[in-house]
Amino acid sequence: MTSTTRIWTDIDFDRAGKQVGWVNLPHSVTRSAYGMIAIPMAVVKNGSGPTAFLMAGNHGDEYEGQIALCKLIRELQPERIQGRVIVMPAANLPAAMDGARVSPIDHGNLNRSFPGDPERGVTQEIAHYIDSVVFPMADMFADLHSGGSSLAYVPFGSTNEGPDAALNKRSLDALTAFGCEYSVIWKHADPRYSPGAAIKRGIPQIAGEFGGGGSVNRRMLANVEAGLRRLLKHMGILDMPTAPAPKTRYMNVPGIDYHVHAPDHGLFEPATDLGQWVKAGDLCGHVHFVDDPGRAPVPCHFKRDGMVVCQRHPARVVRGDCVAHQAIDGV
Repeated sequence: MTSTTRIWTDIDFDRAGKQVGWVNLPHSVTRSAYGMIAIPMAVVKNGSGPTAFLMAGNHGDEYEGQIALCKLIRELQPERIQGRVIVMPAANLPAAMDGARVSPIDHGNLNRSFPGDPERGVTQEIAHYIDSVVFPMADMFADLHSGGSSLAYVPFGSTNEGPDAALNKRSLDALTAFGCEYSVIWKHADPRYSPGAAIKRGIPQIAGEFGGGGSVNRRMLANVEAGLRRLLKHMGILDMPTAPAPKTRYMNVPGIDYHVHAPDHGLFEPATDLGQWVKAGDLCGHVHFVDDPGRAPVPCHFKRDGMVVCQRHPARVVRGDCVAHQAIDGV
């Protein structure tokens, strides 16, 4: 794999002030032989200090982060900061413009594409640019998610746990400063995901699931906006009053066995509510068969004790769809 990106920009990352522009990915198609995919980016810089890299639109149908970062770009002024803030509000722009989880160009899932490869198509090129160009400038990385079109979540901030205890502590401190009612530690830092890629670069990282169902939750949007300001203040970048962080409940997802998957194709009827505590063996729901109404519905059950923090949003499922997952107390 070559380490050279073809993505280019007129943005000067070292220039003081505010720049709002694009990073340009060459993309030749029938409609435009020498075309570009113009991915929006903003850089706000003043003096010396740390760099925060804030990203949303990793999945295009997750909206709270995209809106929060667009508002932050308009509102953040260089004279109010000390350091640098790099913002990508729609990192996988083709997916964001399509309102889809994955890119309509190559069906690429950006959050399964790190560290990327500039020789393997649009989504891999974007991942490679983030990993090889933006990450080396960053002292903190925040990737803002929500449940998208297919999932509904108990809103939480999160961080991924890696092998470096000191780095994990810095990430957890940042997550605590961001401030959510629930803070979830993912115990499996997949290097294909953006937080896993940041960990490999030695960068503290936070993320979160701030809504879901393919809509925009006003309360969660306000919480994300307040959390971003607290994060920038925690880093010493932002010099302004911020709303105090709420007391957080630390939880974690130990492994894949805290997920429940549809056992067959059909309509999923949940048997629990978001935020409900369940035991191993409890009923998660039934899959019904409207094309064969005489057939008994197929149940699925939780494998572990825990709180239901995620549920399938559309009722229609196919075998293997995630219909729920849990978290448990503890860091």
